[in-house]
Amino acid sequence: MSGRLIFIHPAIRCYKDESLMKSLYRLSLLLPLLATVPAHAAESAAQPSDWYPSVYGAKDEIGAANLLTPEGVLQSVQLVKQGKTLSLAVPVDKDFPAFRHRSFRLYNIQPGQQDGKTLGPNKFTFNDELVNAWTGVGTQLNGIGHIGIDNVYYNGNKAADFVTVDGVKKLGVEKVPPMVTRGVVLDMTAYYNKAIVPGGTEFSVADIQAVLKKQDISLRKGDVVLFNTGWLELIGKDNKKFLEVEPGIGMEAAKWLADQGIVAFGGDTWASEVYPNPKNDEEFPVNQYLLAKRGVYNLELIDSRPLVRTKTWEFLFVLGQPLYVGSTQVNINPVAIY
Repeated sequence: MSGRLIFIHPAIRCYKDESLMKSLYRLSLLLPLLATVPAHAAESAAQPSDWYPSVYGAKDEIGAANLLTPEGVLQSVQLVKQGKTLSLAVPVDKDFPAFRHRSFRLYNIQPGQQDGKTLGPNKFTFNDELVNAWTGVGTQLNGIGHIGIDNVYYNGNKAADFVTVDGVKKLGVEKVPPMVTRGVVLDMTAYYNKAIVPGGTEFSVADIQAVLKKQDISLRKGDVVLFNTGWLELIGKDNKKFLEVEPGIGMEAAKWLADQGIVAFGGDTWASEVYPNPKNDEEFPVNQYLLAKRGVYNLELIDSRPLVRTKTWEFLFVLGQPLYVGSTQVNINPVAIY
């Protein structure tokens, strides 16, 4: 570098280029000011003072589930008029299309019964199943410990402090209370007049409000909000497309939904947000915002078709998930009662 010493300090006079020294000195005076100005490119990055500690307390581990109350349960029970029930889950087998690296494989094993053997004088036989699978295949609850921002998760929990090979020590699904609350389904297929809403379609606040008005309902604190897009119709017909793109909410809608005080969002897609992101190359920013920053749960691959067929726009939503200690997501079979 032609013998120049690059060392920014006004007391140093060892530069061969006096103009360079003066420029660096002036820059050194600006550095403290520049350090306080966030770069535009970093607007979506983790900014601790912006999103933690949680509004529910610095030690909170259940996020928006704090909005589930006995009063809310009693109010939601009033939605049951016919006593009918609907499963909101999809059946899962080894052929079910799963996100990237995930898979599901079930094996039936008959211990001690090889070659037709039986147990005891009463010839006792039984079937037992072994599952080798990821917990994020099929209908699932994504807990608030599932998605992070640069290895920081809900309420400022750093991965190095709570993530182990045996599971998470905080924010596990075993901490999530039963979800018994009001469920709402928004039929986006009717809104767009399409059997399957095209992949990449972003739902705005205006879109959501229009559907709410059309269905003559409004959102309440503690709600579970589900979007029906027709996306499940692709399974078995075009699995490649099913996993490459999807319609869903964008950041504007995510912020609005969180501000309404919802407990969970989701629907019949595999990420519950528009994908790929139509505005930039960010990976799943809506999930980052809702789970990590706001503590709102994600319910993926919900089969909302039975609700739409019966025009059941609001219902009693019931979920008691498996309590896998240390897991951040788990397969579920939520039930709608109306």
